[in-house]
Amino acid sequence: MRVVWAHPTTGVQAQCAPSLSPLRFLMIPGMKDMLRNGYVVAATDYPGLGTGRVHPFLDGASEGRAVLDSVRAAAAIPEAMTARHYALWGHSQGGQAVLFAGSLAASYTPELRLAGVAAAAPATDLATLFRDDLGTAGGNNLTALTLWAWARFYGANYSSVVQPAATPAIEAVANSCIDSLIKRPSKRRADATLASTFLSVPDMTSIEPWRSLIKRNSVQPLPPTVPVFLAQGGADVIVRPAVTYSFAQRLCAGGSRLQLAVVPGTGHSWIAMRTASAAVNWMGDRFKGALAPNDCSQLPQLTAGATWSNPVQPQRGE
Repeated sequence: MRVVWAHPTTGVQAQCAPSLSPLRFLMIPGMKDMLRNGYVVAATDYPGLGTGRVHPFLDGASEGRAVLDSVRAAAAIPEAMTARHYALWGHSQGGQAVLFAGSLAASYTPELRLAGVAAAAPATDLATLFRDDLGTAGGNNLTALTLWAWARFYGANYSSVVQPAATPAIEAVANSCIDSLIKRPSKRRADATLASTFLSVPDMTSIEPWRSLIKRNSVQPLPPTVPVFLAQGGADVIVRPAVTYSFAQRLCAGGSRLQLAVVPGTGHSWIAMRTASAAVNWMGDRFKGALAPNDCSQLPQLTAGATWSNPVQPQRGE
C-alpha cells in the first residue's frame, strides 16, 4: 500500500524544497504509524521547488499532478512491491494538492486505484481565505507569495492591486522560506511593511485576472466514489473553520462519504500532527475495503459544537 504526503507551504524558491532538508521526513505527520503498518510513503516537492524554476504556488492542478506522479514514482521502485491501492494525505497547501489530485486521479493515473483522500485544514475556497486572512502576518505572507508566483507563472501583473511601496516587501517574502527557523532582518522589515502598506484595492478577489485565477485554483467537490477525511482545528486563523465546514457541506451535497474531525483549541500549524493517528487509521480501513464512515448527517452538530468526531483521541502537541 502507498501513501503520498503533500506538504504545507514552505516557500516558492528552489531552496525551500522539502526534499533538500535531511530531516524533513521526520516531520511527516503519522510517519511512524504508516511505516509500522508496512506502507510505502512518498512525499513530493511541488513543481519548481528544488529545480530553480518558478513554483506555481497554490496552482491546484500542477500540485495534484505532482502528487500523483509521486505515486507512480513509488510504484517504480523495485523494492517497494505494493498493491495498486494508494491514499493521499496532506495539510494546508498540501490539503489543496491532495484534493485536486483526488479529482484528477481517474484520468491522470487510471492504472492505479485511489482508496481515499485525507486533508488537514486544506486551502479550498481561496477567495474567502484571502479575504479572511488579509491583515494578519500569515495571511499577508500567503497573499504576497501568491501574487509573486502567479505574476511569473500566469503573467498576471499585480501592480494594479498593490501599493508601489509594498513591491520590495513582496520580493523579500518570496525570497524567504516560510519554515525557516531564523527570520532574516529583510523578512522582518517586509512583514512590517505589509502590515501597514499592501493592497491598493479593497478586495483583489473581485478583480481580474485574480478573480478567474482564484476560481480556477479553488477546490471543487471530489467524485462521490472517493471517500474523504477532513481535519480542522477550531482555533485555526489561517484556514478558518467556516471555510472547511462549507467545503464539507459541498462534499456531502455531492454524495461523498465524509469523516470530519474537528479539534477545539488547535490552530493551523498543529492540526495535521494532532489528527495524524486518526487519519492513518482511516486510510488503513480504506485499504482493507471497509465502508467509509459518513458524518454528513451529523454535519450541523459537528460544525456548530466543534467536537472531536473521531473516537481516536487527538495527539498532543505544543
